[in-house]
Amino acid sequence: MSITRTAVPLILVTSLLTGCAGLQKTDWPKCAAVGGVTGAGLGAIESSTWAGWGALIGAGTAAAYCWVHGDGDEDGDGVPDSRDKCPGTPRGVQVDADGCPPKEEPVVEAPPPVEYETIVVRDLLFEFDSAKLTAADEAKLDSVASRLKSEAPTAKLTVTGHTDSVGSDAYNQKLSERRAQSVTDYLIRSGVPAGNFVNVTGAGESQPVADNATKDGRSQNRRVEIQIDR
Repeated sequence: MSITRTAVPLILVTSLLTGCAGLQKTDWPKCAAVGGVTGAGLGAIESSTWAGWGALIGAGTAAAYCWVHGDGDEDGDGVPDSRDKCPGTPRGVQVDADGCPPKEEPVVEAPPPVEYETIVVRDLLFEFDSAKLTAADEAKLDSVASRLKSEAPTAKLTVTGHTDSVGSDAYNQKLSERRAQSVTDYLIRSGVPAGNFVNVTGAGESQPVADNATKDGRSQNRRVEIQIDR
């Protein structure tokens, strides 16, 4: 037997099996066709009589090899089962290179910004050692009440009283609470809806905005703050 008659069949068979190994199971008809042509070529090397038998044997062998060794695609998504990380994907669903539906990034909706404003009412004189408003205090609060009724008729309001550092902490705490309540009561009498007030409290001397060592600083610290949450 010549070298040509020995080498050519080996080359043809190797090429056939290598090509089929990269195909899927469903490609067995293609393998059969290629195998038939190859088998016919192998048979023709021996004799013309063997060409027909070679085609038949080659087609059957190649189809069987392709079916056994080929890679399947059970869910039909175009990704071979050996690489499909999400088997059973429903028909028609787009998939990525791993055979999985693309992950949808969660849509995070930012909460609406809270619109709030703080009105600081300073220089409320009150009567000495009392939470009773003076006529001057009421005049200042009249303008505040008018603004609340026109600009923030449905706003939630928090009223906080503050004092300077003269006196004990406990005394100033109680005094700040009484003065915050006094301001709230006057605003309600001036037409601001009582339901708008969600919190009335006192901070005593704990939240100074200026130096309590000076007369001007203490004056700034004696204040009532009204927080408006629209």
